[in-house]
Amino acid sequence: MAMNEKVKQKFIETWGAMGSLWGINTSVARVHALLMVSEKPLGLDDISEELKISRGNASMCLKELRNWGVIKKARETGDRRDFYLSEDDVWTMFIRIVRERKRRELDPAVDSVRKVLAESKDDGSDPKVKARFSQMNEMLETMNSLAEAFLKSDEDAKAALSLLSNMVKMRD
Repeated sequence: MAMNEKVKQKFIETWGAMGSLWGINTSVARVHALLMVSEKPLGLDDISEELKISRGNASMCLKELRNWGVIKKARETGDRRDFYLSEDDVWTMFIRIVRERKRRELDPAVDSVRKVLAESKDDGSDPKVKARFSQMNEMLETMNSLAEAFLKSDEDAKAALSLLSNMVKMRD
């Protein structure tokens, strides 16, 4: 049974707005939402028409989503066009998004703080500032190590999430 059109449009717009808050292009998030609520793979023309965006914009959004690993390219028998569908498993989708966010945001922060520490080692900087950066480095390195262990594989990440979820439930 097809999703109610009003509910579908509300989800697409809400997901697009949330994507914007997370630093993801609104159009990319809207294309992702459309593919998540679609019952069948959609082609480029279907996506641009449904979302009222240009084919070029839709194409760039699809490329970005494929790079994130949250959509897949599909073929329809007898049709030469490419079609796209969302990753079926929302946990896998979530983990891939977290992995990409780590690569784009945490990794550069870790590198930046490492460089500041290395470059300020003997430059006469204020000891309090150096101590603050040392603590920041320690915190970021800890977060990075945890993230790398957590994100080693989709299966490891799912197991870790399940474990954390059970720990929270036990506390309640």
